Parts: sequence; C-alpha cells; structure tokens
Amino acid sequence: MKRFLIVTILAVFAVACTSVKDFELQPGAMQPMRGTYSDFMLSGEARLDDGADASVWFHTDGDCGKGYQVLFHNGPIDGTRKTGSLASVRNLYRSLANDGEWFPFEIAVRGNNISVKVKGTDVVCYTEPEAPYRNELHKDMLLGSGKVIFSGGSGKVAFRKVAIEKLPAGQHNPADSLPPVDEQTDDIIRLQQEDFPVIDYHVHLKGDLTQEMAHAMSMNYGINYGIGPNAYGPKKEGEGGSGLVLTSDEEMEAYWQSVKNWPFMRPLQGDGRKWSRSFSPELLDKFDYIFTDGMYVYDHGRLVRLWYPDEVRLEMPVQAYMDLIVDETVKIFENDPADFSANAFYLPEVFAGDFERLWTDERVDRVLKVLKDNNVALEISARYLIPSKRIIQKAKAMGLKFTFGTNNKDSNFGRLEYCTEMVRECGITADDMWFPSMSTRSERMKARDAAEKQQ
Repeated sequence: MKRFLIVTILAVFAVACTSVKDFELQPGAMQPMRGTYSDFMLSGEARLDDGADASVWFHTDGDCGKGYQVLFHNGPIDGTRKTGSLASVRNLYRSLANDGEWFPFEIAVRGNNISVKVKGTDVVCYTEPEAPYRNELHKDMLLGSGKVIFSGGSGKVAFRKVAIEKLPAGQHNPADSLPPVDEQTDDIIRLQQEDFPVIDYHVHLKGDLTQEMAHAMSMNYGINYGIGPNAYGPKKEGEGGSGLVLTSDEEMEAYWQSVKNWPFMRPLQGDGRKWSRSFSPELLDKFDYIFTDGMYVYDHGRLVRLWYPDEVRLEMPVQAYMDLIVDETVKIFENDPADFSANAFYLPEVFAGDFERLWTDERVDRVLKVLKDNNVALEISARYLIPSKRIIQKAKAMGLKFTFGTNNKDSNFGRLEYCTEMVRECGITADDMWFPSMSTRSERMKARDAAEKQQ
C-alpha cells in the first residue's frame, strides 16, 4: 500500500511573521514565523485543495532537520496520516476536517506537553517523558526550542488568521490528565515511530468507560479508537449483547447524529443474525465500518450465544459441535456484508482449552476461505488472545488483511499487547492492515439483496 509521506523541500520562503498572517503554500514552499519559541500557542485556519497536504514544524532549525511535525492531510480513512497528526509519535487516521473547507487549528507547547486541536477538538495530547523512545530516523524529534515553520507538501494549502504567541513557562494543558507513558517499555511508540497504523477498531463504551475517558486514553496511549454500539434489530428481552444495542432505524439515526462529529472512528458491530436486514442500507452506509463475529450459532433451531456458558449445551460430540460452529461461521460471512471478522475463532469456555486440537487445518482453512472470498478482514483480538499465531500466519500467507480489536468490558483493557506481539512474531507490516477505504460491504449488500429479489 502506498504510504503517505510529507516531503519537505527547501525553497525560497516568505518573510517570517508573528502577527496575524494569511498565505498560501505551494508544493515545496516554506513559511517561517519570526523568532524562536519554547512554549507557544499557534492558531489559525487552514483550507486544503483536494488531496493536498502540508505540515507545521516546531522546535526545529532552518532545514526542518529536527523537532516535531504536525500534519495537514484530509480524505478517507485509507491508512495515510491525517490532519492533526503529531508525525511518527501520535499518528491519526481519521480527519475531522474536509478538503475545500476552512477549519480552525491550534498547536501548543506547554513545558513537556504538546497539544493539537482541529475544529476545536483535542486530537493530540502528548507529554514527552523524561526518557522518550526514538528510532534512528527520528532521533532529533525532541522538545527544546527553535523555529516554527509551515512547509508545503503537495497541492495547494491556504492558511489565514495565523497567529503565534509565546507562553510563559509553567502553564498546564487542562487536557493533560494522565501520566506519560514509559516509552522505554512501550510497544505502541515503537510502531508509531515506524508509521505502523495503531488502531483499536473494536471499543465499546461499557462498564465505567465514558466517552471522555476513552478520549483521554486514546490520546495518552497513542492508539486511535473506533467506538461503536451493537446493531441488533428488533429484539426480545434477554437477546443480543450488552451495552448500547440499537434496534431500529430511528435509534440508529439518533445515535449517528450524536457521534458523527466525535474524535473517534464511528463503527457498528453487527449483533446477532438479522442485523444486516433490520436497518436501511442508507443508514448502515453512514458508518465508517461494520464488523460482526461468529459467536451466534443455531443449534437445532435455537440461537446460542457462545460466550454464555449456560446456553452452550453439548448434546452432541465436541467434534460435531465444532463442525456446527464452522458451518455457521461460513453462513454468516457468506450472507452478512461485514468488513471484518471480530473475535475470530472464538470457542466456548467449555472446550476453549483444547483450541489447537479442535481448530484443525481443515476447519481453519474453511473459515479463512470464506473471509478471503468475501473481502472480509481478520481481527486480532487483544482480549481473547486469538487467533493463534498459526492461524494468523496462515491468514497472512493467503493475503488476508488484519485489524486490531479489544472488545472491552470496561476501561481496563490494556494497550493492544497481544496484537503488537503478533506483529513482531508474524512479521505483520503496515501493508497487511485493513482500512475502511477498502470496504466492499455496500456493494456486497446490494448484490445480495438484488439476488434475493430475483429468487
């Protein structure tokens, strides 16, 4: 996959400024602010032509050979780094701004804290620890003092109302509410330094986890979150999963209106076995992505939730139950147009300890084939520690794409530890990762519905 790269080209640039300034950046052009800065507040408005990009360097030298870089780049969620990213430290993958529109931004340094706002929303709150981790390429990406320079990348980018002020030492960013991460032991900063996309696509507001807590955690840990509810459709008491469960178009539209501008990716979890026929296609298409799983199976006409031990009745041999799980999983992903398979290869508690023996190569291959045939990605689950390394390696060899997901119960859900372990052990690269721009679910749903009408 072609990666997004900000290219800084040295060029003749305009006169430095500290007061309010309007200017346009062409590719390769540079616009410095007059003077040098330690703590500062930079604000203004930006407008990008379609596909354009630019950046702001700070605590840098005249060659932009050190310091930090904030990116300006909009567009779909396609794996390129988006507006507000603190490049290679806190990369973002969904932009709150759109090309062709003016939007406000703010970049501030207060002591060891760097903050970025886009359209009035905090998107970066990074506190450089006492011992930051930097790879060789980014060894000079550190706070200190230096110039502030706007740098053109590609296409035309306009700025207006640009102003900068020096801040007195000792000011505190109110959004800086969590202690800095120990980067000497943190896997996430290592992935960020390599521009590997760090996204937890499977987060729910459950237990004690609030939207405000999730926002603070996402910025502090350097993990982009996709936070969504379950979309079940009409349901009876006791059916479906836990947390927020949407049952009608009216509920889904109201939910969309409440989250469309928030600073996370905005997914749905297809819950149960009727979700894809219970909501209007136009509503489903509004969301960034939709995922589902194989954790609901029909056992002699009875819908069983595999994660509820009292619903799993072994009235057949375990091997036959395994074949049932595989058959039902294949049916799900042949018929329900999801973007990725969550909680993949989950087994009920009663025989989960026999995972490797029960997930034979033949069974694994059937599941991976239906995912591959339907352009469905495979989630690596940080909560359930599945799929196993053997299955992930098989999936990678088949060319499947991957996502990371937690499926949390509350606010204590870690930092994708199993996922980062599998990245190392299975040789997963950024090119192996799935992004919403790769989705074919809308086309698959239309094709399925058209075929059913002809029957």
